[in-house]
Amino acid sequence: MLALLKKEISSFLSSLIGYITIIVFLLINGLFLFVFPTNFNILDYGYSNIDGLFMIGPFVFLFLIPAITMRLFADEKNRGTIEFLLTNPLSDLEIVMAKYLAGFILVIFALVPTLIYYGTVYYMGMPVGNIDEGGMWGSYIGLLLLGSAFVSTGMFTSSITDNQIVSFISAVVLTGFLYIGFELIYELDMFGPIDLFIKELGMSTHYAALSRGVIDTRDVLYFLSVDALFILLTKFSLETRKWE
Repeated sequence: MLALLKKEISSFLSSLIGYITIIVFLLINGLFLFVFPTNFNILDYGYSNIDGLFMIGPFVFLFLIPAITMRLFADEKNRGTIEFLLTNPLSDLEIVMAKYLAGFILVIFALVPTLIYYGTVYYMGMPVGNIDEGGMWGSYIGLLLLGSAFVSTGMFTSSITDNQIVSFISAVVLTGFLYIGFELIYELDMFGPIDLFIKELGMSTHYAALSRGVIDTRDVLYFLSVDALFILLTKFSLETRKWE
């Protein structure tokens, strides 16, 4: 499993996909935080926080993470190497976990450089260090958990097709619905007493709770459950291929 994990990470970093993903993520967030005249602009807004990163980040992830995960299994199927992969002395779960962890590690690589934004705002504060660190670190944890859920979701869509474009579009639609779809249904106010339950099914509710700096085990377990669900669905997808 470790060998496959190293191979996947090396594959990401030896191609333009991994670097483009990280650069685009940093560029988009940097432009909104320091250049574009929006409510997220730190210099114009006048407050020492990087809340804009955590508001913009999920929507950037909606497109960048599917771009990472679209090749995880779809490319293997398209090139005809999936059979070779499945005959390796690894269980289906180990293969899935190696692919999942590789995608998640790339998300971490994308987030680590954003600490530069934190350092910048930390020293720009009056006085220096005047920043809500609890809320910031809670938001980072939330963004990591959200990224992990997007990776598992995108990995699943990649496992059910041999076309990377189909995988990408399916992942964007599915993750988009899981992130804001339930929130939109809740706002319709059509289901009476279960409206709040529907809202709780969405990722945005749990992400927003973590972004307040309060690490509630219910929110953490929610994201871990989403990861587990799509990891198991991906494993099932691989198993059905063996039966074909």
